Amino acid sequence: MSEKPSQQQQQLAKFIENYSGQDGVQPTSIPSLFLIRESTISEPISRVNEPSFCMILQGEKEVLLGEERFLYGPGQYIVASVNLPVTGQVTKASTESPYLALKLELTPTDIVEMINETDLPYNQEKKSKRAMYVSSAEPSLLDAVLRLADLLEVPKHIPTLAPLIKKEIIYWILQGPHGEALKQIAVEGSNGSKIRKVIDHIIKNYIEPFRIEDLAEIANMSVSTLHRHFKEVTAMSPIQFQKQLRLQEARRLLLAGSTDVAEIAFRVGYESQSQFSREYARMFGFSPRVDINRFKEKHVNE
Repeated sequence: MSEKPSQQQQQLAKFIENYSGQDGVQPTSIPSLFLIRESTISEPISRVNEPSFCMILQGEKEVLLGEERFLYGPGQYIVASVNLPVTGQVTKASTESPYLALKLELTPTDIVEMINETDLPYNQEKKSKRAMYVSSAEPSLLDAVLRLADLLEVPKHIPTLAPLIKKEIIYWILQGPHGEALKQIAVEGSNGSKIRKVIDHIIKNYIEPFRIEDLAEIANMSVSTLHRHFKEVTAMSPIQFQKQLRLQEARRLLLAGSTDVAEIAFRVGYESQSQFSREYARMFGFSPRVDINRFKEKHVNE
């Protein structure tokens, strides 16, 4: 990450700096494309990371998936091929040299169309791969991303050209060293696509307890096979996955103004407030009440 940035990286960084104008995630007139700028090192933020491609042009970021840590910086990108509960933190940023990145949201349909159009081979019986990975951007990928961003300067071309360039970006990602991780989620009948269905079910019903046998039935797998593939894809077990979803939603509700810890614990599916508080502190580093007070003090001082 200390290598000198390429001309393409420099152009993209300058473009994001000029176009965003302020900190935060900025939507653009290109559907599914977002520009990101942060001038300070952030606190860890937990959320569900949707399927996406995110490239850093300046600064650094750390993402935690279960116990796995991903650190990436200029000229690198991170891909998430399914919805994943993660904790992310900008680790290198300043007013003089802000964190600059862009994100392109992806759908299984986007990926399937590209696979079908190019006849990219895929072995459905392959071992499942992690649904999140970091890779270095090749010049061909950087060139496509730069051309997509440039369309923001000529909006009349966006409806026609943006979908084509997005397809090209997906093509280069699929051609990359970790392309199989993206293919596995989109190809119907693959182990990865079966796990995606289980993930979607847990996310939609995260408050409710589940039987592992029911999840195995959704995936059309044995219980042991489901456990193995689910952990290969998400870096955690189905129960751990559900727990992260519950705790993330609980924290969102608490920091949004709800102060009744017992009520929040119940709302996200916990029957025991003490268990909820223990697991909350283990994930976020503070008990729910301490976390609420920290958040209030921070905003009072700002």
